[in-house]
Amino acid sequence: MNFTAVDEREFGAMAEPYRRELQAHCYRMMGSVQDAEDMVQETFLRAWRRRETFEGRASFRAWLYKIATNACLDRLKQQPRRVVPITYQAVSTVAEPIPPAVMEPIWLEPYPDDLLGDESPEEKFSSREYINLAFIVALQLLPPRQRAVLILRDVLDWQASEAAVLLDMTVPAVKSALHRARAALAARDFDENHTLDTAAQSQLEDYVRAWETADVDGLVRLLKDDATFSMPPIPAWYRGRDEIRGLISKTIFSGEANGRWRLLPTRANRQIAFGLYRQSQNGYEAYGIQVLTFCGDKIADITTFRRPALLSDFDLPTTTN
Repeated sequence: MNFTAVDEREFGAMAEPYRRELQAHCYRMMGSVQDAEDMVQETFLRAWRRRETFEGRASFRAWLYKIATNACLDRLKQQPRRVVPITYQAVSTVAEPIPPAVMEPIWLEPYPDDLLGDESPEEKFSSREYINLAFIVALQLLPPRQRAVLILRDVLDWQASEAAVLLDMTVPAVKSALHRARAALAARDFDENHTLDTAAQSQLEDYVRAWETADVDGLVRLLKDDATFSMPPIPAWYRGRDEIRGLISKTIFSGEANGRWRLLPTRANRQIAFGLYRQSQNGYEAYGIQVLTFCGDKIADITTFRRPALLSDFDLPTTTN
């Protein structure tokens, strides 16, 4: 198709149906919802400006993916990788002082399920591991070009030859990068079970009740023995029931904490999540987004992204009663 005869409105209408999948692709590359949206906007702008370069040898979708991937790679040359506390520093203990928050834009962000669009149950099941939080964390540890190769080959199921064309690499180079990326991910335990059975569903009611009544024992009972807990941008993270018990007893549940917190359910990265609110003089104010990772019927990880602005990405209110 010759795009030189297409006006900007028509071109935008052709590109718009690919927005959601491109946003998810850019999120996997960047680890940030806002960065992903910026990269999609940059992709559409570059595509419009370079529309005469589309020759039709590949699909329009593949052409947009090439532009999006290269836009992400360009941006990643200019900014640090996104992390969570567990990949930022060594495990902390409750006996240590809690370190100050690191406010630079280095923290990975959760991804709202609503942005993933409508998928069949089979597609949701097959794609879950490629958007879950642990997988995204592991992706950010890869060099950007390895990251791109792994996403194209294992997530999008492109052929090595297609990935090579997109990334201006040879097929052997793509295969080598994929091998290194797979080996790096295999060394990390990111394949948690996020499918909740009926028993685990009842655990969620206990979990919300524990937070809202400041029930330390009730919360700890829901955890795996080696569960992890973090609240970025505080860089510290904690492992094990005893450490987590000690931490929450002296911080989030300290003093007269009954009624201090409210949780509103949502979904992030195909996982159970909550909008977390803290009591104030005017009700409850947004505190952050909390994502749970389950292993069986126990909670393996609680990550609370302490950034109130994130709640708008999840269509959650800034205040609640």
